[in-house]
Amino acid sequence: MDLQIQTEFSLRKPTLRSRMMRRIRRTYQYDTRFWRISIAGPWGAGMFAFALAALGLPTGLGLGLDLLLFLFTATIGMFFVAHTIAVLLALIGLPVPRLFIGTVLFDLGAAYFIFDNEESFKISIIVAVILTLVGVIAGLITGLLFKLYYSSRTASRSRTGMKIIGALSIFIVIGLVVSGSTKSIQSVADSDQTVANPAEPGTYAVTTFNYGSGKDIWQPEFGAKTDLISQSVDASAYITNWSKYRTMYLRYDQKALPLNGRVWMPEGSGDEAYPLILIVHGNHLMEDYSDGGYAYLGELLASRGFIAVSVDENFLNYSAWTGIPNNDMKVRAWVLLKHLQQIHTFAQSPGTPFFGKVDMNRIGLIGHSRGGQAIAMAADYASWFESDATLDSVKDFNIKALAAIAPTDKKVDSINAKLKDINYLTIQGANDGDVSDFDGDRQYNRSSFTKGTDFFKASLYVQGANHSQFNTDWGLRDISFPTGILLNRNQFLNGVSQRMIAKLYISAFMETSLHEQTRYMPLFRDYREALPFMPETTYINQYEDGHFTVWTRFEEDSNRQSLPKNGTAEGKNIIWREVETKNRGKSNKGDHALILERTQPSQEESVYNMSWPYRAPQPTSGPPEMLSFALADQSKELDEIQEQENTKMDRFAIGIELTDINGMKSRLPLSQFRELPVLSEVQFTLHPWLELHMSDGKYNNPTEAIFQTFQLPMAEFVRVNPEFAPDKGIKSLSFILIGDRGKIMLDDIGIY
Repeated sequence: MDLQIQTEFSLRKPTLRSRMMRRIRRTYQYDTRFWRISIAGPWGAGMFAFALAALGLPTGLGLGLDLLLFLFTATIGMFFVAHTIAVLLALIGLPVPRLFIGTVLFDLGAAYFIFDNEESFKISIIVAVILTLVGVIAGLITGLLFKLYYSSRTASRSRTGMKIIGALSIFIVIGLVVSGSTKSIQSVADSDQTVANPAEPGTYAVTTFNYGSGKDIWQPEFGAKTDLISQSVDASAYITNWSKYRTMYLRYDQKALPLNGRVWMPEGSGDEAYPLILIVHGNHLMEDYSDGGYAYLGELLASRGFIAVSVDENFLNYSAWTGIPNNDMKVRAWVLLKHLQQIHTFAQSPGTPFFGKVDMNRIGLIGHSRGGQAIAMAADYASWFESDATLDSVKDFNIKALAAIAPTDKKVDSINAKLKDINYLTIQGANDGDVSDFDGDRQYNRSSFTKGTDFFKASLYVQGANHSQFNTDWGLRDISFPTGILLNRNQFLNGVSQRMIAKLYISAFMETSLHEQTRYMPLFRDYREALPFMPETTYINQYEDGHFTVWTRFEEDSNRQSLPKNGTAEGKNIIWREVETKNRGKSNKGDHALILERTQPSQEESVYNMSWPYRAPQPTSGPPEMLSFALADQSKELDEIQEQENTKMDRFAIGIELTDINGMKSRLPLSQFRELPVLSEVQFTLHPWLELHMSDGKYNNPTEAIFQTFQLPMAEFVRVNPEFAPDKGIKSLSFILIGDRGKIMLDDIGIY
């Protein structure tokens, strides 16, 4: 029996488990040496994103430890996520460098998550994609360079190539740094200048010390190493929402807020008492302390005979970890008043550096950002704290001067601060990416004086100044990271120049207000008096004092043809209307003004005339000496129309004509006194598209209408027409627009 036994081999299909395990074992088969080296690029991009997050989420441990913590955590996270993604790609069976792809996907997700907390989906995804692509490209270049470098055939050539690429990289980095640098200070020389620069140090030697609770664990100068112990204060009547994690961090709550201050005091002899100036910061990251950033002001003011104190209110600031206490704006003002009480107590206590040295009848307050609003609220404290018995002694103090740097101006308990018979100065940067609206202008308009007094108010608007550089500790970015990386810095003044402006004007303001140094008054009337000491840029200023006789502020009624004191208004060949003024964000500023618009170029003049039955209101102190009005050029709106029509618009001209009660006229071109100020358009962000979409469109208006005060001496009108007699009375005033189309806004018209 021929029986052939055949052995058959049957091929059995591997199980799913074995197939998956085999794929997992081969996860990294496509991640060659080139791709592993190329991971350096995505890793660097990821670390850059997490470094930005660390800058925006300070822990209070210090920048070095924050970066180390974030970058270490990010690296560990990238390791696990990238390897997990690589395994998943292996299970799917995609023939790609899986670990490299996993690292790239980690970058994309991490960058999106980091920016998504700050900005919209569109911006977050675009930034994430760009950052990831940069990392990929950098990684591929790195991998290629290493591959060339270690290639035996092209070793010499590749080393040369690497040197060339390295040199080019250095030049590119230098170019980026230079292009992103800020403007350097440039001053205008003037050999005829007789007033000394108020930004220069004075004659007093300065001593510095600190007072504090003695319990601060984060700032030892207010804790164990403080020079003078202050009393903590209970703000629980105002703050009802205080995070327990904030208490864990600070080691105190709203029932025991510290009174911490950095003091710069002049070293004088005898019993000389000095004016007191408190300086208060605004809302910044709580863990990134702000109060030390005004030493440049404190040292200058002390050298000029003022006691300057930078107040610590960091515990009221926003924290990415614990939020912000409720009623923080009100408590900022309340804490300032508590500092005044504490310093008054020190001044009456033998053995303290303040003893007998503080003149509580000459107090000035300086505030930045929310601090700028807090000082106004502190001066108008009765509007919020009239029923607070713990502040009864405040009525014995005399707050005479407020200097607000880029202040906020939001209603608190449905009201705004109103200032009466207090000198007020506000400074605002046109390139402010935080408080991008000129809110100080609102407080300026709500400041008033008793007729015939010497109180005054002034404002200064500075092209190229931003928000943060007024504080030396806030850096260059007006918005915290990571979003701050998207802001444009190319149009900035540098920090030294910007702070020079603050030093000059604030020093002159306090000298005028608290030392009664009238020699600096011309600087507030006309910024051109300060140009010899200031950086070269565009400035706009306003000024008014208690000797101003108002003709109209356009607040009287809704009838555009009526003026105070039975005056009437009319227009010829001109569009004229009363409007509520608006800020950059197109919100109402609570003030009315007059728009004059010349719609077509022609030989005919466009005239707006104001007249009175007998004469316009006269100064009570004697004959009129100066015509004064505030004017803002709004021709930019017409420029945009011209661009749409693809035509070019020439500059129009403005004439000012006065008529006395005898009918004698005198007319002068406004340009004889000063040109209309023209502000450059501001690009806040790195790209025009971001202007429209970042921060809910906060930056989509490149300019803001800013008033410039014009003061025209009557003597100039008399010089043109000697028969013109303003001392007898002025019957009418005309604004005459000639030439091309033009649009202006007028307010605060009157005489001195």
